[in-house]
Amino acid sequence: MSRRDNTRFRCTRCRMLGSLCVCALMPNPRCETRTRVVLIIHRYEDRKPTNTGRLATECLANSQVIVRGHASEPTAQLAHAPGALPLLLFPHEDAIPLTEVSALADTERPVTLIVPDGNWRQASKVRNRVPGLRDVPCVSLPVGEPSVYRLRTEAHETGLSTIEAVARALGILEGEPIRRALETVFHAMVERTLWARGRVMTTRLLAVTNRDRPDDIVHPDDRPGVHRRV
Repeated sequence: MSRRDNTRFRCTRCRMLGSLCVCALMPNPRCETRTRVVLIIHRYEDRKPTNTGRLATECLANSQVIVRGHASEPTAQLAHAPGALPLLLFPHEDAIPLTEVSALADTERPVTLIVPDGNWRQASKVRNRVPGLRDVPCVSLPVGEPSVYRLRTEAHETGLSTIEAVARALGILEGEPIRRALETVFHAMVERTLWARGRVMTTRLLAVTNRDRPDDIVHPDDRPGVHRRV
């Protein structure tokens, strides 16, 4: 049975198999942010259980998911809230470092962060394929730690998974607690998937599940009397 054929055994929210579900590690309630995250995901990417973009939006209250790539259903014109500052997160040649524009988030204009999700080729086409994005300023992340997403082969040395990119961007725009909340869920998702594939030991899985959990985020499995499942 392929990984895509076992849908009925997967959590409908995080898409992890059975007891490997990471929903208990997600912020509850979802993180509130001034920045609105709009995920534009290619329909082929949306089918993959290893997708991380939707995992990010499941952690964020102020988020939206748009699925594109349907030939019979062209993507609608992307509208932005009045007064918002739309920014496309992708390292195109004309991209501005996000650190240089992040100060604008402290003004009266909240940021709408538009995030393409798919492989590199699919994500690079979003700007021209989605109406309303051609004139949106493009921003890039500063070079940081290498990606820890080991579930797929990365075509670019500095490439990140979608949730890593969102977490780092929100760390700049919103603060480190939001970044840590997203990365906690992401790290658990990666390690549990690798464990299910027989590529990590159980002791490592337990260590990753219990480490670096945000002190200011209360997770459901931290409540008194609740035993954590791995």
